[in-house]
Amino acid sequence: MFTLEELQDYDASKITVLEGLEAVRKRPGMYIGGTGIDGLYQLFKEIVDNAIDEALGGFADLVRITIEKDGSMTVEDNGRGIPIDIHPKTGRTALETVLTILHAGGKFGDGGYKVSGGLHGVGLTVTNALSERMVVEVYKNNRIYRIGLERGKVVDEFRELGSTDKRGTKVTFLPDREIFETVEWDFKKIISRIRQKAFLVGGLRFILRDERLEDPYDYELYFQGGVKSYVKSLVMGEKVIGDIFYVHKQYETTDVEVGLVYTDSIDSDITAFANLVVNPEGGTHLSGFKAALTKTINDYARKEKLLKEKDENFTGDDVLEGLTALISVKIENPQFEGQTKIKLNNTEVAAHVRFVVSESLSEWLEENPKSAKAIIEKCILSLKARKAAKAARESVVRKSILDGAGLPGKLADCTSRDPSVSELFIVEGDSAGGSAKQGRDRMTQAVLPLRGKPINTEKHRIDKVLANDILKQVVQALGCGIGEMFDISKLRYHKIIILADADVDGSHIQTLLLTFFFRQLRELINAGYVYLAQPPLYRITVGKSEYYWVKDDAEKEKLLQELTKKNKKVTNIQRFKGLGEMNPDQLLETTIDPKKRILRKVTIEDAEVADRIFQMLMGTEVGPRKRFIQMYAKTAEIDI
Repeated sequence: MFTLEELQDYDASKITVLEGLEAVRKRPGMYIGGTGIDGLYQLFKEIVDNAIDEALGGFADLVRITIEKDGSMTVEDNGRGIPIDIHPKTGRTALETVLTILHAGGKFGDGGYKVSGGLHGVGLTVTNALSERMVVEVYKNNRIYRIGLERGKVVDEFRELGSTDKRGTKVTFLPDREIFETVEWDFKKIISRIRQKAFLVGGLRFILRDERLEDPYDYELYFQGGVKSYVKSLVMGEKVIGDIFYVHKQYETTDVEVGLVYTDSIDSDITAFANLVVNPEGGTHLSGFKAALTKTINDYARKEKLLKEKDENFTGDDVLEGLTALISVKIENPQFEGQTKIKLNNTEVAAHVRFVVSESLSEWLEENPKSAKAIIEKCILSLKARKAAKAARESVVRKSILDGAGLPGKLADCTSRDPSVSELFIVEGDSAGGSAKQGRDRMTQAVLPLRGKPINTEKHRIDKVLANDILKQVVQALGCGIGEMFDISKLRYHKIIILADADVDGSHIQTLLLTFFFRQLRELINAGYVYLAQPPLYRITVGKSEYYWVKDDAEKEKLLQELTKKNKKVTNIQRFKGLGEMNPDQLLETTIDPKKRILRKVTIEDAEVADRIFQMLMGTEVGPRKRFIQMYAKTAEIDI
């Protein structure tokens, strides 16, 4: 219980008031989601979005993005230029106002932007607050204006520099190293993110440059075709079913642009944007699209008698299999869930998208009967596969119930029932599995040995996946189900560690298992539960008792050079052909013991890129994979 004195002591003096941009610096996660790599790129995104807003308004057609030698970022557009006259409420220039006061900008009220992708009018302000320094130049009325700031505060007062023929705004900022875990920009990642924007704003030219390179060059991105070009690029190298459907219409207050095409893949790839900002969890525009797609395809199939009277209708899952689609809407007052816009919530948008897609897709199917028939046949195949998959999932669950605990016979489970401390080692081979079982900590570490290679899940539907004994055992051991029956709260281990030989076959097994997790249990990767063990390839002995473990040839050569410099005599170099050659104590020391082992967490930095790589390297089409191998053959490390 609190004492009376303690209760009385809680007065106004205990309330902290953060003024100006102090709140942003104190709690950056509230504004940009975090201070890791994603937060860093959120700063970049906000400044670029401001430049793109000028293009959306019809005022700009060029955006220049430069990584400077000192690591700062410059974004310049040829738009109207931020206003520099005195703001009536603040008594300061409009430029200083939008830089230093939250929720001040052209996103609010009339006369600014009708459509905006900026972060609720705080993007420029937040970037300023979280930068060591920022310099903004405005080219307006044939004059140059400049202001300089450090950590949100003005240090170089607003002033006029001279005359110019240019127009627009140039922002240079250096993210604050006191706030961010890293401030290193990845030029390839910048290009990847801007390519998406270039597709979505057809006709807008981007010029990117990295001054840190020895020989800097201009990288230009420009796509006239918009979303249709984007969809075409996403399925390049895949076997396409029918032609690309595309529509771009204004309906009431919503500008709707949709492109879609089917491939022979078993996965779907649908991305939704609102005001050019990707919405990872979709929202009303996505739900409107899905409803329209399902109903329109069912109606056409019934009308053309491609679905018989006794046949059931296609479900949403049936019409989504093999679909690649982009939905882009532009609206005046977007309502998002979360500061980083993970989901669009405007209720009217669902009806607007549904109307546009239903009407246009219906007409397109009528006018393109060959494509329409191919799509319906694809959906019929999906329907049959869905029924088979349901039976397979139920079979796995039913078997688990009948078998009591429902765990695979080869699983050596751990004693703990607390998932947060429990680990599952998925081990290549019975021999290595035996060593792992003997060397593990039985309280928290479980071992599941796998004999042979699992099937390539990129090429097979879920019913075939669950018919594979190896993957069936993995699903049963994890306990969280799969597909419609997936429930992450039932996961039995919060560390799932793939432990394979440090050779080509081991890498192949790792790849097959990662493909399975990526396609069927991606939520486990997103949650940070999947890891790769790093077993050593060599044991190097020095003298009689000193030894070192090294993971590969490069590390071996480096160590041998170091030992030679120290005049130490190498008495033995043992190369392990497989984990099974290790004694239990060796496997424990190098790979299993949490105090000594090295684990690599599996993450998905860019889901779109990852998806395309999996399709290319593990899919059915040989051509793209062959071209990839030819392109990178010289850089491959071949273990012979």
